[in-house]
Amino acid sequence: MPYYHAVGSIPPKRHTQNRAPDGTLYFEELMGEEGFSSDSSLLYHQHIPSAMIEYRTWEMPDQALLPNHPLAPRHLSTHKLFEEDATGIDAVTGRRLLLGNGDVRIGYVVADTVSPYYRNAIGDECLYFEEGEADVETVFGDLLVGQGDYVIVPRATVYRIVPRGKARIYAIEGNSHIGPPRQYLSKHGQLLEHAPYCERDFRVPSDPRMVEGSDVEVYIKHRGPGGVVGTIHTLPHHPFDVVGWDGCLYPYAFNIRDFMPITGKVHQPPPAHQVWEGTNFVVCNFVPRKVDYHPDAIPVPYYHSNVDSDEVMFYCGGDYEARKGSGIGQGSISLHPGGHTHGPQPGAYERSIGAEFFDELAVMVDTFRPLDLGEAARATDDGVYAYSWARDDHNESGATVG
Repeated sequence: MPYYHAVGSIPPKRHTQNRAPDGTLYFEELMGEEGFSSDSSLLYHQHIPSAMIEYRTWEMPDQALLPNHPLAPRHLSTHKLFEEDATGIDAVTGRRLLLGNGDVRIGYVVADTVSPYYRNAIGDECLYFEEGEADVETVFGDLLVGQGDYVIVPRATVYRIVPRGKARIYAIEGNSHIGPPRQYLSKHGQLLEHAPYCERDFRVPSDPRMVEGSDVEVYIKHRGPGGVVGTIHTLPHHPFDVVGWDGCLYPYAFNIRDFMPITGKVHQPPPAHQVWEGTNFVVCNFVPRKVDYHPDAIPVPYYHSNVDSDEVMFYCGGDYEARKGSGIGQGSISLHPGGHTHGPQPGAYERSIGAEFFDELAVMVDTFRPLDLGEAARATDDGVYAYSWARDDHNESGATVG
């Protein structure tokens, strides 16, 4: 995070005594990144944060990844992953794995049930709320989130998600930290004037809540034999026992509607839409915006071979101009792998000329290593998207192949 925040009971100096009114000593926990060399926060607990009374294996949902072979662009339908009347699904154990590699995993869930307490020990999480509302309760405090919110949860943060009804969540799990792109930040970490958002747009957690409890289970996702595995720790006291904290590392929310799109006289490349970055991947969002104003501009993207990246687009609102006629709709995902030239569907090129505004909403993940297919991708691949460009470029019918 680019700025300092403090709440609750903290002592005047770091690593000094902090006592309750009855004289009991609070326990200080440093939560820090990159071996004491990057952002951190200090949390003050009523109980020893290391204590556990039991540990056992968490039998996770299918985490297997298979290569995208034969190489093909693919159309996945997230809204087909869960039955409309399905209940009893939570946002942690109910996530279904769509795509992944050694740097990032992308999943999806429609949750209506309180999740277990959870900690991702592999990397930060970027949760995008496509629909619905939820309370994201964390050891730092709570965030009320809703449609269009991103929630950035730092690695090893204990949290749970409490839906208010049903919540559709697109989960981007890094094997690294996720935050604002470096090109948006000053050398001291402040968001610069050319950034498409600023610190005023971030929502920080409420003051931490003291929760009583014993024998509390925390589900932990971590590295293990063969890749991603899970463990459940049972704690003697509730992990939400923090009386205060301060620092620059904590969960926060940002709504996609607060992203200020960067536009130009001719088509702007995807880096103009970047919102977050992790190691070997970036996250961009395409929001409703005025488009190119050169008299001869073609507003939809040019055909491109992004030779170093796989591109994943999650379509979550409006009507994405470049994909019309392909079968893409709300909740769709397109995977455009490196090695395949991709761009607008037939007819979109000509149709976009003269447009002044695009009403579209999409979240894009670009990776710098190939993405493999998870069980959810294999279950919802339509099998025909790869052929959707193979007709007359000037056919304006918008007919879907297949």
